[in-house]
Amino acid sequence: MQYSKVSVIAPARLHMGFIDLSGALGRHFGSIGVALNEINTRLTIRPANHLTVTGKSASRAEKCARKLCMALNLPDSFSIEVEASIPEHVGLGSGTQMSLAVGMGLNHYFGLNLTVRDIARLTDRGMRSGIGIGVFERGGLVVDGGRGERTVTPPVLANMQIPDDWRFILAFDKRGQGLHGKQEVQAFEALPPFPQQEAARLCYLLMMQGLPAVAEHDIVRFGEVVTQLQRSVGEHFAPAQGGIFTSSEVAEAMAWLEAQGCVAIGQTSWGPTGFCALQGAEQAETLTEQTRRQFSHHPHLSFITVSVSNGGGQVSAV
Repeated sequence: MQYSKVSVIAPARLHMGFIDLSGALGRHFGSIGVALNEINTRLTIRPANHLTVTGKSASRAEKCARKLCMALNLPDSFSIEVEASIPEHVGLGSGTQMSLAVGMGLNHYFGLNLTVRDIARLTDRGMRSGIGIGVFERGGLVVDGGRGERTVTPPVLANMQIPDDWRFILAFDKRGQGLHGKQEVQAFEALPPFPQQEAARLCYLLMMQGLPAVAEHDIVRFGEVVTQLQRSVGEHFAPAQGGIFTSSEVAEAMAWLEAQGCVAIGQTSWGPTGFCALQGAEQAETLTEQTRRQFSHHPHLSFITVSVSNGGGQVSAV
């Protein structure tokens, strides 16, 4: 069955860090992250005489569509309107979510019966982290198991609902972008070996403190684990990104927010976007406004409050 309209919403994600960069047990990476409500990629697919793509990040969406049409032998008789797109290369998973949004939209439009992981494989997503795939599938908090010898896409090991009153404050630096593409690959290749003992410590912290804290709605304990993980991985990546944070001004803002009581201090992926967490929607909005005033002398910085999407990607067809 071919629908007259298919709409997709793909949530942005915070990548809170890798768990095992040592690969000592034969699996590399493994990571933790959450899906976001307020930042997403939204697009609509409709019938057309030939492929046309309009809206935000249209070239990226068109590239995904053409790749999938070629791989799946699909006719290009449709249009894509991208109503919103996740900012590119700032650590929010824009590439993966665009690929999955286009792919799952075409899956429903043509009735292909493909899974999210089928689309990820066809579009070469999940080569290191499985968080973007996991948050589209399930939403909430996701822990993936990294890549083993036979891994196609990193498996989800844990998926948990985040309490409704938890909020994250994001700090953006509009002057730069995080490492991506060839630069990202080269950075990974140039980094020194990650200590096996430190990887074991991070796994232990996550398993026996971080995840139980989410289950018991203990944002402080959860935040302590995320901050430790972020510091450890950030120090490892520091030679490639110039410090624990890519942006020194974002680092300054995160330190100030930590002093105000925020927890889970970190940078998502290669940044430059920073994040921190606190409990209570009203408190978060108030503190976000205070932060804007505090850092008004840095006009390139901006701050927003976001909540966690516990539902994942959404596809609707008529």
